[in-house]
Amino acid sequence: MKKFLQKKLKNEKGLTLVELLAVIVILGIIAAIAVPSIGNIIENSRQKAILADASNAMEAANLYFVENPEKSTVDLAELKKGFLDSAGSLLTVTVTQSTETTSNGTTTKTPMKIVFTAKTGKTTASVTTGITKDQLKDKSNVTFNKETT
Repeated sequence: MKKFLQKKLKNEKGLTLVELLAVIVILGIIAAIAVPSIGNIIENSRQKAILADASNAMEAANLYFVENPEKSTVDLAELKKGFLDSAGSLLTVTVTQSTETTSNGTTTKTPMKIVFTAKTGKTTASVTTGITKDQLKDKSNVTFNKETT
């Protein structure tokens, strides 16, 4: 039995301290690269969620204006009354109806515009001057702020 145990102990191989330290250093490098990347992915998804909520509010406003053609603006509280199921991250919304004016035989169409503030997680967004749905697709038209605490 003693010979058997000695034989097993001689064949026993393990990791040296240097090998363990190398593995820990490599894992640390990978973590240092991955953590900021994951943070950026989360931030981008929050921004896209805010833009999607604003787009949904514009679609709801479009339905509102079809049913209420005499109205020229609508806010979030009014949209929640049967036109918008969930405001999502939106805190305030004002949508202005598109208009058409004809002067001297020339028709000018002003597109529907939205002004909003929103918050999701630590990300807040705002549009203080009305933007169209096409401009909403471009994130540069929206002011995003990230809380740092």
